[in-house]
Amino acid sequence: MKIHKNLKAQEAELLGFQVKPNEKNRKSARYYITIEDNEYITELRSTPNKRKFIETQKKFDKSGNVISSVQKLQSKPIDIPENFEVIKVSTSKTTGQQWVQYAPKKGNNENDYLKLKDVIIKEMKTHAPKFPKLKRDKLADEHLLVIDPADVHIGKLATSFECGEDYNNQIAVQRVLEGVDGILQKSNGFNIDKILFIGGNDILHIDTPDRKTSNGTQQDTDGMWYNNFLIAKRLYIEVLEKLIGIADVHFTFNPSNHDYTNGFFLADVIQTYFKDCKNITFDCSIAHRKYYTYHTNLIGTTHGDGAKPQDLPLLMAQESNEWSATKHRYIYTHHIHHKTSKDFVGVCVESLRSPSGTDSWHHRKGYEHAPKAVEGFLHSKLNGQVARLTHIF
Repeated sequence: MKIHKNLKAQEAELLGFQVKPNEKNRKSARYYITIEDNEYITELRSTPNKRKFIETQKKFDKSGNVISSVQKLQSKPIDIPENFEVIKVSTSKTTGQQWVQYAPKKGNNENDYLKLKDVIIKEMKTHAPKFPKLKRDKLADEHLLVIDPADVHIGKLATSFECGEDYNNQIAVQRVLEGVDGILQKSNGFNIDKILFIGGNDILHIDTPDRKTSNGTQQDTDGMWYNNFLIAKRLYIEVLEKLIGIADVHFTFNPSNHDYTNGFFLADVIQTYFKDCKNITFDCSIAHRKYYTYHTNLIGTTHGDGAKPQDLPLLMAQESNEWSATKHRYIYTHHIHHKTSKDFVGVCVESLRSPSGTDSWHHRKGYEHAPKAVEGFLHSKLNGQVARLTHIF
């Protein structure tokens, strides 16, 4: 059971425990955690000042009356997980009550993540999908198709009662699937030999169990954080498996401000899932600006919450190794949920629309009414961007 000095009631609820506030003595106890086990009920009562817990085990008869109430300390209280340790044990000289204080073990976050990654890889090996290599026919007048479902915000909650429209996980998934199909349909007539799929960019709405972004901004949410992660995982897998059937895919991940950590983990899981697929490549580094070359096209992508748009062309010239070998240069940005496009010297910087709905904060501020869409682009080998494809909702 995950218990530490900063445990909130809602965090205990995430672990599946009933949380009952102490109505009789609010100053001395922040909350109760109650664990039912057959005829026993074990309660842990927190003491905010001392940051410890009293463990009380009660036994009841069939009528619900308390037969016994014993305060005691077990050798391993309530199944402390491996990443927690007992910090201090003390006994009251007057009452004989025993206290236990325990907290997460000190460790390196990178090592913790590597352990998690090993678990994920082990699970995937158990049911790893098979991806036979697909052979492609040689095409004439080939094109690159860029598909960029920007700022999906899985986990965002908006209600029509306040915001004039509904948005939730079901709508988010539906719009991405419909948007990708719409872009593919609109690209009919072009010979596509490569697909650049842009992932990340606030694919998840929150980054913490207490429903906050990476910077700690509280959000209105639909669903638990772990459910949203799995929904995004299944969505990416479904979309990428469809795209692989059309042409070889390059997946580029852009880290973003709403899900800076969980977005990175999600991209790494997707890369691991397709590790045996020869028809897809990945760029899932944590770098904030990524570059992809398609013949004479140099395409940059970034979330848009970092460097200023006017600085991006010079950054591209400095950071990319293909500047001198290309003629047509573009940078696709996100974050602001509406369309802008400006030609700088040698580079076009363009922001993309989002399929996500308007939540309470954006409605209150008046940041709304931009067209909601999934966008795509077609790039010719010799002539650069030759078509913009927009699926409006």
